[in-house]
Amino acid sequence: MDRFTRHEKGSRLFRRDKNNPILRPSQWPYPVSAVFNPAATEIDGETLLLVRSEDMRGFSHLTAARSQDGRTNWRIDPSPTLESDNDHQEERWGLEDPRIVWMEEQGQYAITYVSFSEGGPVISLAETEDFRTFNRRGALLPPEDKDACLFPRRFGGRFALIHRPIVRGQAHIWISFSPDLKHWGDHQVLIPTRPGWWDCHRVGLAAQPIETSQGWLIFYHGVRMTASGSIYRVGLALLDLEEPWRLIRRSDEWIFGPSEPYERIGDVGGVTFPSGAVVDRQMNQLRLYYGAADTTVALAVADMDGVMDYINRCPRPDRTEKRDPHRVGADEDNSGHPACPYG
Repeated sequence: MDRFTRHEKGSRLFRRDKNNPILRPSQWPYPVSAVFNPAATEIDGETLLLVRSEDMRGFSHLTAARSQDGRTNWRIDPSPTLESDNDHQEERWGLEDPRIVWMEEQGQYAITYVSFSEGGPVISLAETEDFRTFNRRGALLPPEDKDACLFPRRFGGRFALIHRPIVRGQAHIWISFSPDLKHWGDHQVLIPTRPGWWDCHRVGLAAQPIETSQGWLIFYHGVRMTASGSIYRVGLALLDLEEPWRLIRRSDEWIFGPSEPYERIGDVGGVTFPSGAVVDRQMNQLRLYYGAADTTVALAVADMDGVMDYINRCPRPDRTEKRDPHRVGADEDNSGHPACPYG
């Protein structure tokens, strides 16, 4: 498949739901200014979204919304589901951008989210069995860090975390490992920014890692600065199933980006920010939930076979074989090119 054919195939993978935006601030049972960037999972035969909700002070909390079909008739919790706790200093300015995975070994859901305070953004972890009561584990890594999610199982006895720290002004996607969810090490760049490309300025994990027979399917957002502001688009990558630090495939082109009015106009225009996905095994469909313009929640759907066929036709990054992520010069990113001028 030549690159122009692949580009066209990638741009047609996802179909926007006819009811978009599927969640708006006006649907909330209490006052909020924006609802966006939802985590997604399934529980008790329903789809659950844990939605970032911004209050009238500008602080965010997380609210659960449930639906039988994952598209319509959402039942929204009457009050914040998970909000800042005075006993956790890192949460003073709110909770943002969650991701959810089901940890089979532990028999519970793991929620990673951004805690905000005077000290900057950090990745925090909470555990739950029912999205009614939560066990906070606190901050996992130092600031500045965002866009994180655990893998749903261990590798060689260790937990793995995808996250996006800011290092020397550069914003690559990293992977780190821990024996106990407290002590983290073996940090390495996983998906770097690409100077001059659509994902030059920043990259960050989108939805949670999705396990397939061919590897871990990774959605990520890429940011490019323009004269009128940032554009947030979506790319795809594939990681090795048993060695998730190995990047197997990565899309050259973005596969999804702002084009509809509700994606271009809002609190932050030009943003499509997926942070949750659900795979319908029976229908062989993937539902991707995303924040639109930092104002509403929207949904796009793809055929799972089409997504996997596309990613397997994407290039194999040479850096997985040739670059050592621990040895990157101060004036270059992990691709070996000069660092993005916007970083």
